[in-house]
Amino acid sequence: MISNKWQIMKHLAKLYDLFALVIAFILAALILYEPASARHLENFFALKVKLGNVLLFGMLLLAWHNLFMLCGLYTSKRLTPRSSEVTEVCKATVLAALFLLVAANTLHIKMVSFLFVVSMWVLCTIAMVSGRLIARSFLVLLRKRGRNTRRMVIVGTNSRAVEFADRIRNRPELGYSIAGFIDDDWEGTPAFEASGHSRCCTFSGLADFLRHNVVDEAAIYLPLRSYYEHASQLVELCEEHGIVIRTDLQIFKLKRQDWPVLDLDDTSQVMAVANASRTLPAFVKRLIDFAVSLVLLVVLSPLFAVVALLIRLTSAGPILFRQTRIGVNKRHFSIYKFRTMIPDAERIQDELVSQNEMSGPVFKIKHDPRVTPLGGFLRKTSIDELPQLFNVLRGEMSLVGPRAMSLRDYKLFDQDSHRRRFSVKPGITCLWQVCGRNSIPFEQWMELDLQYIDKWSIWLDLKILARTVPAVLRGTGAA
Repeated sequence: MISNKWQIMKHLAKLYDLFALVIAFILAALILYEPASARHLENFFALKVKLGNVLLFGMLLLAWHNLFMLCGLYTSKRLTPRSSEVTEVCKATVLAALFLLVAANTLHIKMVSFLFVVSMWVLCTIAMVSGRLIARSFLVLLRKRGRNTRRMVIVGTNSRAVEFADRIRNRPELGYSIAGFIDDDWEGTPAFEASGHSRCCTFSGLADFLRHNVVDEAAIYLPLRSYYEHASQLVELCEEHGIVIRTDLQIFKLKRQDWPVLDLDDTSQVMAVANASRTLPAFVKRLIDFAVSLVLLVVLSPLFAVVALLIRLTSAGPILFRQTRIGVNKRHFSIYKFRTMIPDAERIQDELVSQNEMSGPVFKIKHDPRVTPLGGFLRKTSIDELPQLFNVLRGEMSLVGPRAMSLRDYKLFDQDSHRRRFSVKPGITCLWQVCGRNSIPFEQWMELDLQYIDKWSIWLDLKILARTVPAVLRGTGAA
């Protein structure tokens, strides 16, 4: 369920281009035709539109869309100069205009004159070029400020690996940062280190490095024939952690042409992901998260005010509990909950370890002495979880996803296969929430999280959300 942001941007670009075509068509008609029929906007939209004309216009939009795809407008442009991208757009719109002119003459469409086509071409080109330049400038600004970035490890220390790293570092607008190089000692190591580069670990230390560092992708630059065993182990380890694997496209003769590709001058890297990449559903999921969390925060604001007042009146300490949790690919973020315990609860936890009732690294006590009387009610009803809607709104969490783990619990994980649960955003609710919560053992909890990742769909999210309400009302497994 890894969301390839470049593909999401591609879908948005397609929608924007179609919208630009429609607007350009309407504006060209408004500009050129007589005032009595179409000069004024009200009169224009009052014109009767025949079903045949609507179908014809729809076919034109489809044809233009296919032309734009053939012209390569929706491939990755991260390393394409602005001037080249503008030229590509102009060529594509010229072809679209010529197609419209030929179609109009063939089908005898009277309103589509040569002047109309030129006017529409100018308007459409201005809109498409402007949109791309604005989007590019915005993304470059975000990436240079460290936003929307991905951390990559490079496996190998040969000259090709170093050249690839240099290309990445010289283009901060790509949104990548190099987490380090991984390799054992070999005859080229002294030259590699003399060039100012250093290794973050050897192959034997890779597993430990991935456990304690944020890594989104691994680029393989090993000679695969002599290092096949290392490459195979690396792929298996990255799959356990849910890390994207990249390798040089020229190494393999790939039959599939739809792999996500990162173009770097004369080098291309194909990307294989540990989980199925369904970009449109992932984009829809984010839209649902944003819209639902925003609406709920507004609707529940009176409840938030009442709970905040009760917490303030019944116990000393802050209203909100804030704690560092593990997010996507082990990124840290601060989670928000209504405080249900005494102020120094985390310090006292070490004294209560012997009373832990959960298996595995998770700490839970059914009758926790640190919980306040009001806190017990908030936990039973899950009202204490509601401030996490702020985390969902900010994109740190999702409505549905594996439970967000604390730093303490994460450090106690002893199986790398369980760490794949961190390859997606944590959620407020998930299969664990609706299948018994704290009443199920840790191993089954992890199995449910991985099952969710492997079988994820929008429909599964909706079913889990629907089952969450009765599960919360029953208070099953709450502690």
